[in-house]
Amino acid sequence: MTTILHLTPAAYFRAQPDSAPYLPAAFAADGFIHCTREPEVLLQIANNYYKRERGDVLVLVIDPAKVKAEVKFEGPNPPPDPSSPLAEVIFPHIYGPLNRDAIVEIRAAKRAADGTFMSV
Repeated sequence: MTTILHLTPAAYFRAQPDSAPYLPAAFAADGFIHCTREPEVLLQIANNYYKRERGDVLVLVIDPAKVKAEVKFEGPNPPPDPSSPLAEVIFPHIYGPLNRDAIVEIRAAKRAADGTFMSV
């Protein structure tokens, strides 16, 4: 099974009702759920965008074959600097709520004391 990965603050995820599909806080502004296929890319994204996030951060492991919303594979949005290693990465974006049965695993990202992500 090929999976895709999504980062979310643990407190935010746990505050959402288990009976409802998951939507990240940024969904209204972005119009989709940001995901990636490669753990090393997710680790880079975690350190670029979530390092200052207080508290635990979860990695949602998602089976894209079970996602009811449309999944599109696209370039980064917003586009990074062209010299960034992320500029050439194709990302899976979920264009709608994430049905909970598509989440096949939830794990905690590992961080150093300064907030740097060590593994996802």
